[in-house]
Amino acid sequence: AIWEKIKIQIYFTKCFSFYTGTVGVAAVTAGPGLTNTVTAVKNAQMAESPLLLIGGAAATLLQGRGALQDIDQMSLFKPLCKFCASVRSVREIVPTVRRALAVAQSGTPGPVFIEFPIDTLYPYHVVEKEFSPKMFHVFKQTVQNWSLNMFIFILIIIMIFVINTLTNKKALESLGIPCFLGGMSRGMLGKNSPLHIRQNRRDALKEADLVLLAGTVCDFRLSYGRVLNRQSKIITVNRDKSQLLKNSDIFWKPTVAIQGDVGSFLLRISKGLEGHTFPQDWAENLKEGDKAKEKANRAKAEEKTERHLNPLSVLQRVDELMAEDSIIVADGGDFVGSAAYIMRPRGPLCWLDPGAFGTLGVGGGFALGAKLCHPDSEVWVVYGDGSLGYSVAEFDTFTRHKTPVIALVGNDACWSQISREQVPILGSNVACGLAFTEVHCHSEGAAEINSSGGRIHPQDN
Repeated sequence: AIWEKIKIQIYFTKCFSFYTGTVGVAAVTAGPGLTNTVTAVKNAQMAESPLLLIGGAAATLLQGRGALQDIDQMSLFKPLCKFCASVRSVREIVPTVRRALAVAQSGTPGPVFIEFPIDTLYPYHVVEKEFSPKMFHVFKQTVQNWSLNMFIFILIIIMIFVINTLTNKKALESLGIPCFLGGMSRGMLGKNSPLHIRQNRRDALKEADLVLLAGTVCDFRLSYGRVLNRQSKIITVNRDKSQLLKNSDIFWKPTVAIQGDVGSFLLRISKGLEGHTFPQDWAENLKEGDKAKEKANRAKAEEKTERHLNPLSVLQRVDELMAEDSIIVADGGDFVGSAAYIMRPRGPLCWLDPGAFGTLGVGGGFALGAKLCHPDSEVWVVYGDGSLGYSVAEFDTFTRHKTPVIALVGNDACWSQISREQVPILGSNVACGLAFTEVHCHSEGAAEINSSGGRIHPQDN
């Protein structure tokens, strides 16, 4: 269950159609789940195998707005499939599936593809909250003459890494404005910066007078812009115009939008405001909230579990043990989500993750690249037990190229990030359950020598 099962699923389905004489059916997740099938679907096309590929998709009204794993899937599969369709209503499901099955078997057999946006599968009340805008009055105002001196509560949110990170770190420190760091910008301010706020971002955004979105896109990570206070002044900076103004036509409006390089902007604004001091009460209050939330997390980490390890406790202990030059590679779902708010990257570019596309399987390649570029640094890969299957064979690569890395696998025998939502909504854990596989044995088997693995039990606490 932990192997690269998406591509394998297509090959299995193709073989199934050979032996049964019927159409094989494969269902995969949206975005990276579908992109991982491309080679196998092309194989089915050239082998003239009847195959129905079913893929998820973002809610209809959120397509093109930065939803999680949202891409133009139809354009990707039209050259590969005899028939492609996107279901737009529940009543279309049965006739669309029937037509696809007929086309797959007619004439020269081949693959067909149907995508199902989640609003055609989930109960309406579940997806309604994702795209129902709150009514608000659009307030027009000229902004050319306002000054930063008017504002007390100022936030910077950064979600991209920038070139010349050390220089930009100094620029941020000279501004003295509290920052939230997301994505691969985590670690930009170091491990214990008083300006880096890790918790309670939503509450801080409600209080902020001015928010600077430095490379941050108002996509699903900021609830499409809905978390921004309508009364706040918002400056947004991005090289890409479409990302700069993402969803500004519906959920939010920038006060100033600057199309340009984030790093250059931060340097210039820090020089322009040189000598200007911002009240530190705001940053201190946010830091106190940070400490309170982390204290609550520590309390959760100390809670006893009946059978298995407490994942928060494991992550906290590993974070305490990590060397100061450590690089963290994140490859997983639920376990990595916990790691993102427990573990503290040591410096700029010391946190590597899949990015907004949510692509599982980056662990092995990212770790290899990080270790080759920083051979003296300690490289950790934080894996979920599902995502491990994509790159477990790379432990052989690590051994052959003498690039030692450390892998921490959260083995809960489940695709927990999906299961947490699926079970309450659909009442079933189907396709989410895995097994408590002895995954540490795979590293030893793949590398044969000079590689070792181990399993931590609750009694090892």
